[in-house]
Amino acid sequence: MQATVRLNGRVLWLSASAEAMTRQLTGETLTRAEAGTLRDQISTDEMTPARACLAFDESLGDYLYVGLRCHDDSSDAAGVFPVTQKAVREGGFSLSVSGLRRGKGSSREASPFAERCAGIRIVIAESFERIYAQNCQNLGLLMSTDVTLAERLQDGEAIPIEAFLEDCDPLAEAIVRSGGLFGYTQRRLSGDIVPPQPVHAPGAMTYGEKIIARALGVPRVRAGDAVFVPADWRFSHEYVTPMAVSFLRHAYGDGIPALRDAASVLCFEDHLTHLDAVSADGSRPPQIVDAARRLGTVQREFCAQHGLRLHGRAAGGGSEGICHALMLERYALPGQVIVGTDSHTPHCGAIGAFAFGVGATEMANAWLTGDARLAVPGTCLVHLRGRLPTGVGAKDLALHLLHLPYIRDGRAIGQIIEFAGAAVAHLSTDERATLTNMVAEIGGLTGLVVPDAETVRYLRERRGIEVTLDAWMAGDPQASYAHVIEIDCASLGAMVASPGDPGNGVALADLSTEVVIDIAYGGSCTGSKRDDLRACHDVLAWGLSQGHRVADGVRFYLQYGSEDVRVWCEAQGYADVFKAAGVTMLSPGCGACVNAGPGVSKTSDEVVISAQNRNFPGRSGPGQMWLGSPATVAASALAGYIVGFDQLQRDGFASHPVSHPAAHSATGRGTGAAPHAGRGG
Repeated sequence: MQATVRLNGRVLWLSASAEAMTRQLTGETLTRAEAGTLRDQISTDEMTPARACLAFDESLGDYLYVGLRCHDDSSDAAGVFPVTQKAVREGGFSLSVSGLRRGKGSSREASPFAERCAGIRIVIAESFERIYAQNCQNLGLLMSTDVTLAERLQDGEAIPIEAFLEDCDPLAEAIVRSGGLFGYTQRRLSGDIVPPQPVHAPGAMTYGEKIIARALGVPRVRAGDAVFVPADWRFSHEYVTPMAVSFLRHAYGDGIPALRDAASVLCFEDHLTHLDAVSADGSRPPQIVDAARRLGTVQREFCAQHGLRLHGRAAGGGSEGICHALMLERYALPGQVIVGTDSHTPHCGAIGAFAFGVGATEMANAWLTGDARLAVPGTCLVHLRGRLPTGVGAKDLALHLLHLPYIRDGRAIGQIIEFAGAAVAHLSTDERATLTNMVAEIGGLTGLVVPDAETVRYLRERRGIEVTLDAWMAGDPQASYAHVIEIDCASLGAMVASPGDPGNGVALADLSTEVVIDIAYGGSCTGSKRDDLRACHDVLAWGLSQGHRVADGVRFYLQYGSEDVRVWCEAQGYADVFKAAGVTMLSPGCGACVNAGPGVSKTSDEVVISAQNRNFPGRSGPGQMWLGSPATVAASALAGYIVGFDQLQRDGFASHPVSHPAAHSATGRGTGAAPHAGRGG
């Protein structure tokens, strides 16, 4: 690796101003001051929108930043999108600079890979999300949180390479100096390098630290240790598997080494199984549908070649289940280590498994080595006192957490988030899964609930297995926590998040205007479990008893998380209530949550209330998406506007007459859709 770094190209300041972005993309070189406010909290959905991720080769570079939302002098709350296809690639940029929390959201390695394919070799931001940062390092991109380096490089200065390694732990530095994770792994497999192992005297540990230490076979780990942790399960899905396969073939040609312990590798086809349903009207070009089918084909061929277990498409349409649902329903156990190519892998933390998301390079290497790279982080303890009021659930609690300054400001990025307290003891495993799943939105490494009697009940009743909880499965009383958040759950009410970011939390009681909706969607890994659909059933059954079905002008979709959930719901008689209420039922799959199924918006003025976990710009179509609990989604579908179930029961329907579409102009549809805030520099 070179001793110094010089700028070999142009600087692209990712500005919040559409005008500043356009000036740069049309050939003008701007200084830091001229670029103005840098965009904060850029999600991977904006870097490489879902449609771009159907490519898994060098062509990804053509789509870099096409979903980046900026603002101009107009009053359009939805913002503008100044980056066009190939604009970055053809602009000669080699350095990209932004503000806080770069790389939020999906674990898709397509984003840093697209940056590399477009010519970007250095990424600088005031702070990075964990998975995005690790993906950059795995691909060999240089990184820094010192924005002044960009100005110095732009001025022609040669910067010592050490300046780009200051934020790296020793393992990360070795990976970057090896040109990326594949270079490091090839040295490792040939015996040229030995991964580090922690050497500490026995001492107090948190529950998460204990899982890591046991997996490594060492007496203790501490925050700051950089290791490769052996995984009990490694899983991927069709959105990422093809890229991981292509990386393997690029590194090894046709001689891909045998996969380590193939019996513990799982693949799922769940993300794009409903794409055909929203493409029949011609809104998606045939080449997009063909590309999506190709992803599934590549994964199926890889599974057949290596004898891997594949949960694929269901005979009746959709998939066997969302990967997270099936991992919890069939595979995960307390104390296990699980890695998956999806940021919501912490779903399985609901039963005390240490589950975290990785990118394509990481998974490709994990297939060969059986382990995954991990920098042991500090643990943030979320102590939930009291008990949630009736009608307030885990989704409301998650949206409240995301609104807190400690989390909103990114101080929990990369941490283990452990949920404890009396309120957790009263939550079902399905509800706990919503909490641990949405640790991805917090930016944490994983979410954990220490296994307890509820865990034993869940595994016995859902999976027919008896589990004895070992004495080690709890944190030590003297364990050290990086931060503690105390929440009085009895004081919480129903929450929603306004469009643009899951962190835009608003108490339903504080909504200043009535928000009329066009679409209600109860699905995704946080909205399609048994308890989620039970909540929707209870709301709709009450509505039918009052003589009300889904409101005129509203399309309400409910989606099963797995075939197991579908069979259970039908046995409970829920399907009859859903049909009578006017709900469109969908077979399992990720669907609308990845802009690939019924429930997506088609125009920018459509308003959606969704039980999914994130609502970044363009995530599920061009419309304005609000997030809420399954009960809030169902109540809103009945009413035609965003409302909580308790309020609807209390106030009834008559006091809020709604008509479509005329009411839209009266209510200021989508009110509260706050844009991403930028920051000056």
